[in-house]
Amino acid sequence: MPLAAAADSLRIATFAAPLSRDGPGLLLRDIMTGQDPQIAATVAAVTAAAPDVLVLTQFDHDADLAALTAFASLLAGAGTDLPHLFAATPNSGLATGIDMDGDGTAGQPRDAQGYGRFAGAGGLAVLSRWPIDAAAVRDLSALLWRDLPGAKLPEVEGRPFPSSEAQDLQRLSSTAHWVVPVDAPGGRVELLVWSATPPVFDGPEDRNGLRNRDELRLWTALLDGALGPPPGPHFVIAGNANLDPADGEGLHAAMAALLADPRLTDPAPASLGAAQAADPGQTGDPALDTADWSDDGPGNLRVSYVLPSAAWEVTDAGVLWPAADDPSAQLTPDDLAAAGPHRLVWAEISR
Repeated sequence: MPLAAAADSLRIATFAAPLSRDGPGLLLRDIMTGQDPQIAATVAAVTAAAPDVLVLTQFDHDADLAALTAFASLLAGAGTDLPHLFAATPNSGLATGIDMDGDGTAGQPRDAQGYGRFAGAGGLAVLSRWPIDAAAVRDLSALLWRDLPGAKLPEVEGRPFPSSEAQDLQRLSSTAHWVVPVDAPGGRVELLVWSATPPVFDGPEDRNGLRNRDELRLWTALLDGALGPPPGPHFVIAGNANLDPADGEGLHAAMAALLADPRLTDPAPASLGAAQAADPGQTGDPALDTADWSDDGPGNLRVSYVLPSAAWEVTDAGVLWPAADDPSAQLTPDDLAAAGPHRLVWAEISR
């Protein structure tokens, strides 16, 4: 179980706890009641990890950041003070007015730019111990999928799926892609944050699988300078790829390629809890898994990542998933499961 980061280091964490509800304002309601067990479990997990910067990848967005401010207050009350907040309107739930998934109807959650029952559903949020330069944030979320270099859009019998009209509107980001500068004591850190669509829930056209891969490839294009100036040397990619490099659904080679990019460091955060919970027949190292889905569903996979640039020294990393028989653990596996199937992932870095 991680303790507080060393004075000269920075702990970056990402957590895909499902802090999303069925309608606007409901997340704020649940936070304010102080009686929601899933929110309480999420706060306990973040407090145990003691991050300096936290990326939440499934947090409902509202224009005034009321829910995020209330959640930060809960964290502060539990001893984790992350007062600097950033969130912007995501693509999830952003209406398009046309049929985007090819089911013959429009106006459904899957017809938004990214799946969502309402605008802002399941967005991204960044919480930091240190100031965030919101004016310098780069928001790449409006990039059309077709405009990503090397993009491969879905087809059926050689025709655009679901239609040319849909592909003319389709943004690449199912949630968002942001470059968020944080002014940490040792110097500026650029966070490259995102949450990709799951590579499932589609047909032979593999719309979600292709989109999931290209959402990941956006970072490579950014680092290559194909989407404007690349980030400086001290950056960190953090978020939910919804893609394992070896197991489960999806185009695994894209994840494996990013992990092998020499401009990045893969800290390979592991846990004894994940190793103990290994699924039969896993190809990858089960100790690296970050999500505990049912065996009759996706199973256990590595889908959340904190990937520092090669300019950083990685001093420690882990997944908040203790062994079932660890007497020193602050939280049990059942405690953590109450927050959802995902586990918090962190890396400690220094210059």
